Amino acid sequence: MIKHIFRFRIILIYILFLYVLSSCSEKKEIATQEKKVITILVQPFKDTNSGDVELLVSKIKEVYPKVRTLKPIDLPKNAYYKPRNRYRADSIISFLSKNTSLDCVTIGLTTKDISAAKGNIKDFGIMGLGFRPGTACIASSFRLNKKNRNEQFFKVAIHELGHTQGLKHCPEKKCFMRNAEGKNPTDEETEFCKNCKQILMNKNWKFS
Repeated sequence: MIKHIFRFRIILIYILFLYVLSSCSEKKEIATQEKKVITILVQPFKDTNSGDVELLVSKIKEVYPKVRTLKPIDLPKNAYYKPRNRYRADSIISFLSKNTSLDCVTIGLTTKDISAAKGNIKDFGIMGLGFRPGTACIASSFRLNKKNRNEQFFKVAIHELGHTQGLKHCPEKKCFMRNAEGKNPTDEETEFCKNCKQILMNKNWKFS
C-alpha cells in the first residue's frame, strides 16, 4: 500500500513538473511574440520624387511609427512589360521579397504604370498590389489624381501594406482596405475600420 502511494506521489509530481514547464514555455513564447514588431521598409525606385517619398513616409508613421526609408534603386529589368510600357507588379514584389529580411515588410514606390493579371485579363493596369499575407508590396502613383495625388498615394500604400498583414478587402466604404474594383475610390477612405485596425493591433501594429 505504501509503495502504491509513493508511486502515485512521484507520478503526480512528474505531471505537475510537466505542466509548469509547459506553462512557462507558453508564457515565454507569448512574451516573445508581444515583443516582435515588424519594421516597414520603404523602398523608393529612382523615378520617384524624394519629397513625395518623405511626405508619404510621414503619413505612414502616423499609423505605424516603425518605418525606415531605403536608398532609391532601379526598377528590376525583368519586370518591364514592353508591349504596354508597364512594369509587372508581381515581378516587382518578387524582387523586393528576396531582399526583405525577417521581421520586415517592404513597400516599393514608383510613378511608373504597373499591372497584374485579373481574371481573363493578362495585363490589367493597377494602382498597387500586395499578397495576403506577404513580405513585400508595391504602390504606384501613375493612376492617381494630380490634385491630391500624395494623399491618394498614401492610401494605396497603406492598403497594400494591410494585405501583407493578412487583411482582406473590407466592405466598409471609408476603410483603407476597401476594394477599388478597378476604380479610384481613395478620396472616400478615411482610416482603417474598427475590425481591420483590431486585426492589425493583434499582429503588433503599434498605432500612434
